[in-house]
Amino acid sequence: MASDAGLSETEIKAFLDYAAQFLGNAGNYKSFGDSKFIPRLEPRQLKALATLTPKTLELWEQIKDGVFASADIGKMHLGYPDEGHLSTYYPNSPTITKEEITIISDFLESKKLLPENTRIRKTQAGFEVLIASELTYPSGSQLDIPETEWELDGKLKGKTLVLAFGDYSKEMKTIADNLEKAEKYAGNDIEKNMLKEYVKSFRTGSLQAFKQSQRYWIRDKGPMVESDIGFVETYRDPHGIRGEWEGFVSMVNKERTRAFGKLVEAAPKYIPKLPWSRDFEKDKFLSPDFTSLEVLTFAGSGIPAGINIPNYDDIRQTEGFKNVSLGNVLSAKAPNEAIPFIKDSDLEVYRENRDPAFEVQIGLHELLGHGCGKLLQETAPGKYNFDHAHPPTNPLTNKPIEHWYKPGQTWGSVFGSIAASYEECRAECVAMALSCDFTVLEIFGFGDGSEDVGGAAGAVLYAAYLQMARAGVAALEFWDPKSRKWGQAHMQARFAILRALLGAGASFCGLDHARPDLDDLTVRVNRAEILSHGRPAVEAFLRKLHVYKATADVEAGTKLYNDMTDVDAFFAEKVRPVVLRKKMPRKVFVQASTVLVDGPDGRPHVTLREYEASASGMIRSYAERSYI
Repeated sequence: MASDAGLSETEIKAFLDYAAQFLGNAGNYKSFGDSKFIPRLEPRQLKALATLTPKTLELWEQIKDGVFASADIGKMHLGYPDEGHLSTYYPNSPTITKEEITIISDFLESKKLLPENTRIRKTQAGFEVLIASELTYPSGSQLDIPETEWELDGKLKGKTLVLAFGDYSKEMKTIADNLEKAEKYAGNDIEKNMLKEYVKSFRTGSLQAFKQSQRYWIRDKGPMVESDIGFVETYRDPHGIRGEWEGFVSMVNKERTRAFGKLVEAAPKYIPKLPWSRDFEKDKFLSPDFTSLEVLTFAGSGIPAGINIPNYDDIRQTEGFKNVSLGNVLSAKAPNEAIPFIKDSDLEVYRENRDPAFEVQIGLHELLGHGCGKLLQETAPGKYNFDHAHPPTNPLTNKPIEHWYKPGQTWGSVFGSIAASYEECRAECVAMALSCDFTVLEIFGFGDGSEDVGGAAGAVLYAAYLQMARAGVAALEFWDPKSRKWGQAHMQARFAILRALLGAGASFCGLDHARPDLDDLTVRVNRAEILSHGRPAVEAFLRKLHVYKATADVEAGTKLYNDMTDVDAFFAEKVRPVVLRKKMPRKVFVQASTVLVDGPDGRPHVTLREYEASASGMIRSYAERSYI
């Protein structure tokens, strides 16, 4: 049918590629990098496709100005509107400023209104906080806080702030209705209660109900089918506190889960090996459920390799969390995939060990990285979760700590826009440090626990350090030279770790090249010095990250992180152009569907429908799903 529009096969392929990317990223901005991608078509060619039906032509008229690049370069990136960027977290509010967003967010935090399911819209009278819910007017008993309107003061004196419920009302109703139907299929009372709290949250907009659903979720130990849904990750909000909707359904891989179970059992033995004292660690490690999953469906703008949730620190600190490793995401690779920046002499060991190394990294990152650490807090006025009369000694200054979290403050609210990337960096560093312990590698089935950098387990460790150094170089794709900002939290973190590795000494880690244009650039890691140079360098950086986080020292933590992720002239002008020339397309995952068909017994049966790994397969997979 597309040929009826007069397009060539090449042009049709370009459209299919764009459509597949759009579906895979849930929009026309990369989920991993937050930069806009545009079709390899002229506007007239895309319009020609749109003219095939009246409905698509009408749609074209609505979106035509937003599809292609424009003179407004700022709109090529997600970010704060007053900095010229796009953000749907602040809809129809091009004049809303970062300062206004900060004031409103801090005000709502003082009222103890959680932000994950909110957006902010600027109005003539002031501001509206849009809350995702089915109900436009929840009753008083359904509200998380009693007030819904305020007169602001200070810099916003004379403006009003109003809570406006019913954002995405149609979608929230459909989701809540179906979750309510799912209750009769719950495997136990915990799952039933979890579903009830989901329904309450999505109908009324209550995030306290959602937090309760997550409490039930972490208590549901060892289900064979694992799922979670809601406004979870905050990477795409430039302010770093408002969540993106996601949901997943997956099945447990029993064999790989056994290895993760052993890691959970051994976790209390490894946490004391991290570079800080017990004062900066939880009083008791809350053993989580840690499973290896095979994803059936992951609905969102992208699919991670692993997850550690819930993201509410008060739950994680005192009640626990869950870790999942998404096995079929980890193993998915394009055939004959090129590997830039790895030396020819390292390619064989890298190819053979990168998957095992990544599995170890994900396991340690999610379980011990995100799972370790204590936030030193004044939990209520005059009450502390540490000895306030005799404060812990800060290992960075050898003096008593001077900072801690005040009542109502959270990690995200204090560290703001850098919190997500900073925490990913801390978790990555925990994994890099503990992967040097050969008894950890033995848990995953590599080696016998003896320290042998030259052996089979040593090859996995070497691949892990090569992988991180390479990722730090490749990360520059996600740094924007115009705004001098990072567009992806994990990649900013990996660049910081590369800087830490390079700081361990030229004999340990370096960037090698012979050509002036750096087109032959490769990373160099001295396998024999990983334990003597690599681990100490990572641990020194990790200690600072951890202590600044634990003590709410946002000034020192921000300076450290900004310094470590600053892109100097060499990386910006020499290395980044090579990265862009050699960058590999990011994977787009074609997901299966489940459909009900009549079985031989006359009853409906669930059937799995899979699709080819192509642009057409991606589009077909979406076309054959039911939409709201």
